[in-house]
Amino acid sequence: MRQTKAPLFRFVRRYVGDEQDAWDLLQDTYAAAWINIRRYDPTRPFEAWLRTIALNKCRDWSRRRFVRRLVRGVVDLSSPEAMSVPDGAEPAEDRIEASATLARLNEAMSRLPPHLKAPLLLTAIEGRSQAETAEMLGLSVKAVETRAARARRKLAEALGDPTTIPYAGG
Repeated sequence: MRQTKAPLFRFVRRYVGDEQDAWDLLQDTYAAAWINIRRYDPTRPFEAWLRTIALNKCRDWSRRRFVRRLVRGVVDLSSPEAMSVPDGAEPAEDRIEASATLARLNEAMSRLPPHLKAPLLLTAIEGRSQAETAEMLGLSVKAVETRAARARRKLAEALGDPTTIPYAGG
């Protein structure tokens, strides 16, 4: 847990958009991993296996959240509060601008459909290769490339500024 907690939390936090929900999902992820440790294949990277469990927990959370909002009559999924951790070395104006940009980016990302969000998070944000992402998601490398590109286009449209979208080729 010590080795995987911080990067796994960042991944889940970016997916769900809420810090408290991310902590809950992280705990669910580790519990599920512990329960299913016998199913782990030691020939594959442990972190990828754990990340796949976290991704599935995030997807389940998204579906449950959608159903709850649907039942309540509120289907607007664009409301998760995005938080950022500013760098203390930056001037206050830069931190405010960066924080606003990050909040817009997180909000736009939270509106992406799950089939586009996961490839984008894993490749562009987490810096994973398309091959590794394809293996984690059970897709072809071409599908990962296409979905990540579509996600970036949707974010560019939502933000009106394609330079704010991170990209890690691979």
